[in-house]
Amino acid sequence: MSSGNDCRPQTFSKPALSEKEAAELVDRVFGLKVSWLRPLPSYDDQNFHVRVSGNSNGAGGAAEFVLKITNSEDSQEPELIQAQTQAMMFLSAEGFPSATPHLTKDGSIMSLESGGAGNKKHMVRLLTYLPGTPVAKIATNAQILYEIGKLAARLDKALAEKFHHPSVKSLHRGQFIWNLANVPLLEQYIDALGQNKYRAVVEQVIEQFKGKVIPKLSSFRACINHGDLNDHNILVDSSCASLENPQYRVSGILDFSDMSYGCYVFEVAIAIMYMMIESPDPLGVGGHVLAGFESVVPLTAEERGALFLLVSGRFAQSLVIAAHTALLYPENREYLMITAKTGWKHLMTMFEMGQEAVEKKWFETTQAYAQHAPAPSVGGC
Repeated sequence: MSSGNDCRPQTFSKPALSEKEAAELVDRVFGLKVSWLRPLPSYDDQNFHVRVSGNSNGAGGAAEFVLKITNSEDSQEPELIQAQTQAMMFLSAEGFPSATPHLTKDGSIMSLESGGAGNKKHMVRLLTYLPGTPVAKIATNAQILYEIGKLAARLDKALAEKFHHPSVKSLHRGQFIWNLANVPLLEQYIDALGQNKYRAVVEQVIEQFKGKVIPKLSSFRACINHGDLNDHNILVDSSCASLENPQYRVSGILDFSDMSYGCYVFEVAIAIMYMMIESPDPLGVGGHVLAGFESVVPLTAEERGALFLLVSGRFAQSLVIAAHTALLYPENREYLMITAKTGWKHLMTMFEMGQEAVEKKWFETTQAYAQHAPAPSVGGC
């Protein structure tokens, strides 16, 4: 859920091209003839699922794409968008299930185009369409939670160690509201919650974060974070699944617009928080995701000690920013408030149980994996 390269959650409107305008854009910019397209849900950009028919410059064997039209404010930062796109291309080349851009007619990975209300300028990309089922639509089990944790660590490790494109410097995003280091910035938007028990818990999260996490940030190992491995941005293939013993494989990683320099422990905290959202056993999720992550990147004692407040901090970010943005853009309220449906309940439960009890549950599960390592399932059934 990207929101720009500063501390504004969302102070601008989404692009609003019609389906006809979108189809004409694909033809004019990419030289592809659209046979059909349909809108896809999004936070502050506009996305279309596009199928193309016969075309003038070849679709490289692919017939389906995602047309991504970036909001006009983020479109003013082409280097950041290029860094995100180059990272996707790098990860695809490294064997990760990431989309890649279809080049424009002049051979570019993106194009600045005018259109929609006010004829504003928007950066436009045509990305390969990744098949699969969002994690939000399956009944998660220990196996896929472990795989998601492992994927998060592998992804960050690859980016940190091997991704050296010149545009990477733009991922130092300072006051970016979705970076987990910036939980204290939520104080500017907390009035959107009103005066209630939820606000009191968020204020508690922020104060504890200031006192216990911020002083230790310099000791956490740095890397590049995807930053938004939520249950709608991870696709799975269930072709190997059976009713008795469902086995899933990650088939797609979506939406790199929240990429920024952060820390390894941020990524696992974000993944844990989002995997909790739809789980029937939310507090049990953390141990499975953490075990997968630590099979690749074991956390230090200080990183582990911050995990509870980092997960709580991500809940606070998602819930406060969604409430604030829904006040500004009520027409997009249903999509913005997806996390809030169960997020408040989970955050309240975490704080009622307390850090010690929640960590005990997570770490005992992780220890059980260390004693009985699961068989690998990436890349096959």
